[in-house]
Amino acid sequence: MRDFIIVLIVFGSIPFTLLRPHIGILMWYWVSLMNPHRLTWGYAYQMHVAVIVGGATLVAWAVSRERKLPPMPAPNVWLLLFTFWVSLSTYFALSSTATEYWDEVIKILGMTFVATCIVNSRPRIRQLVWVVALSIAFYGIKGGVWAIMTGGHYRVWGPPGSFIEDNNQLGVALIMVMPLLYYLSLEVTRKWLRLGLYSGMGFTLIATLCTYSRGALVGLSVTLLVFGIKAKRRLLTGLVAAAVFAAALAFLPTSWYQRMDTIDRYKQDASAEQRLTVWQFAIRLADDHPLVGGGFNVIDNKDVYYHYVAATETVHNFHSIYFQVLGENGYVGLGLFLGLILTTLATAQGIIRKTRNRPAMAWAGQLASAIQVSIVGYCSAGSFVNLGFYDLFYVLVAIVTATKIVVERSLAAETARIGEATQEAPALAPVAIFRPASAGPNFG
Repeated sequence: MRDFIIVLIVFGSIPFTLLRPHIGILMWYWVSLMNPHRLTWGYAYQMHVAVIVGGATLVAWAVSRERKLPPMPAPNVWLLLFTFWVSLSTYFALSSTATEYWDEVIKILGMTFVATCIVNSRPRIRQLVWVVALSIAFYGIKGGVWAIMTGGHYRVWGPPGSFIEDNNQLGVALIMVMPLLYYLSLEVTRKWLRLGLYSGMGFTLIATLCTYSRGALVGLSVTLLVFGIKAKRRLLTGLVAAAVFAAALAFLPTSWYQRMDTIDRYKQDASAEQRLTVWQFAIRLADDHPLVGGGFNVIDNKDVYYHYVAATETVHNFHSIYFQVLGENGYVGLGLFLGLILTTLATAQGIIRKTRNRPAMAWAGQLASAIQVSIVGYCSAGSFVNLGFYDLFYVLVAIVTATKIVVERSLAAETARIGEATQEAPALAPVAIFRPASAGPNFG
């Protein structure tokens, strides 16, 4: 039954996508982030739903009146450079499977550009935020409820065969989505819907802790701190967040605390030692290949791996977005990746500044602030997972870019209206300061 429902939704969306390409963008991110087909057990499980949805979206976009060249604010410029560089590094890759992973990455980066072409209004931005938030929050709510029912004794996992299958990776995604849920709670007007979003945040927080991911705990702590700093009502928001966090910690079993206790004893922890080893590998590899690194999936080349870390017995992935990009795309690639992150944060800050004291555009400032917190969560929790090319981060880049364009267009229209009003205002009659002398006496 699940298979039938997924197939019905995917194929049923195609006619609507062909008429309105922005529906295809929404479907694309629903499929790529939530991976609903991975919740089935039959023929839909292996179906290439992303290819079907993406193909329909590209066709609809090509024949539509939507802009064909993406806008080029700073984040898109850095993204374009980064896309070129990862493609160049693939050409010089040391692994025979690099092209396979490049195929996946280029779809993610390419659809990011397409999204900035199509998502060009406040309603479309709002719809995309809803889809992105709920696609991940589904696993947060589901995992939170399950954790409460089982007393937190079992780990929460993501959908199999996806970017967030692993508990550590799922923890990063859940952290990133919580600020978006909070933003949506500010947007809705119905009380029951707002309470539902607050509840979703609570369940997602519990699910994040119950991934048993130490990196997620660090990332969650940093995210909550930044969230409290950026919130308007800092004291109230901080107290509520601290109370929820404390209640969740009190609920967790002893096994969870035993797992987290290894953060302070990383030298005695095997997985921590593995991370240090593979980070050492990334640095040594990048030192020898500073421009393009080893290319995608360089870890698959065991000869290369053991050449740089001969003391280890097993091969592990990079366990860090930074060391992943460094090892696979070199120092230049890492610089472009960091530049993309920083310019996205700076662009969001620019949106906040431009919309301050403008009630009609308050939504844009609130969204930009929420995305800043999400990216902070990605940067902190992502320090311990292999998610350098995760869809969720790149769609946030697209949303910031789209929001900047909409805000600038609104400000330009506002300036134009003020100019027109000034021109149409009636000119004041001149006031004579000196009365001119008469030509002579008037005798009538």
